Amino acid sequence: MRPIPRFTPDLHPASLVATLALGTVGGFVAKALHLPLPMLVGSLLAVGTAALAGLKPLGRAVQFPAKLRLFFIPVIGVAIGASFTPEILRGAVAWLPSLAALCLFIPLAHYLSFRALRATGTLDPITAFFGAAPGGLIETVQMGEEMGGDARMLTMLQFLRLITTLIAVPLFFTALSGHAVGSAGGASMSRTQPGAIDLLWLLGAGVTGGLIGWRLKIPGGMVTGPILISALVHLSGLAQGAPPGWLVALTQLIIGTSLGVRFAGMELRRFWLALRLAGLSTSISIGLAAIFAFALARWVDEPISAVFLAFAPGGLVEMSLVALSLQLSAVFVTAHHALRIVLAVAAARALAPRLAK
Repeated sequence: MRPIPRFTPDLHPASLVATLALGTVGGFVAKALHLPLPMLVGSLLAVGTAALAGLKPLGRAVQFPAKLRLFFIPVIGVAIGASFTPEILRGAVAWLPSLAALCLFIPLAHYLSFRALRATGTLDPITAFFGAAPGGLIETVQMGEEMGGDARMLTMLQFLRLITTLIAVPLFFTALSGHAVGSAGGASMSRTQPGAIDLLWLLGAGVTGGLIGWRLKIPGGMVTGPILISALVHLSGLAQGAPPGWLVALTQLIIGTSLGVRFAGMELRRFWLALRLAGLSTSISIGLAAIFAFALARWVDEPISAVFLAFAPGGLVEMSLVALSLQLSAVFVTAHHALRIVLAVAAARALAPRLAK
């Protein structure tokens, strides 16, 4: 079992405050522009740009202790676990064909993207493998770093996968429907507001799930552990609702900032390389998602657009917001993306030892 990490950052407090302030400003700017996941995307862009440009607020480079984010990551897991309701279980029977197909789609998309990235001759096997994963930005970067991959390149590949998916999905629906559609960046998902008892259960799910995931080395344990415990709590009816919006936003800020500082010292030519590689990998996953959508639409009681959203390699929240804006089944999309995250992380963890050999 791995020991629980201790929070002992070796950094300058003023630099930490300046970095968080920069990330916060970036988050609110992204929110004003109605971007999806504004606190995550905005803080990552702001801090990442400062890191790439070599800016030094208060005379020091942007800094953030990586271990600090471990205290916030379980919030994401609890929020995802809150999506598992009895309604999803009842609907899952009709969704079995697409849920089963997702088990094929994830390793196939991962393998094809991995081979394409390796064929370019620009990435080592570890970085190419985890950079090609069609889901789990935080988890795959962490696993890849643990195995010796290029953490900064992994961060760019996974982040740019999210961004290119957010751009490509509206284009897909424009081609499908014949008219432009929005990205639903300003939409919001209605959720039951948790009471005091609910919050205690959610807190317990996050702490317990995080500890279990970390100790037992569950794939992406700090996220998947809380997902599983939160799902059990919600399915059993012990709690309702999800973590408060302000806590989720703070978590996005922490994660975005922690990822942004990883761009420090990276050459611009490496960034443009990552952009090209991410475009290559994402185009493969999106193309494969479209093929699966057309093939599965007749087998599930959902339109092609909903099935495509369920397989698109974007984030759970982003794709659910797009589903809401198009008046599609957000429950269907959420169920598939929750499974996609678990499958993507589990597949990466399972196949990594063979890659190491």
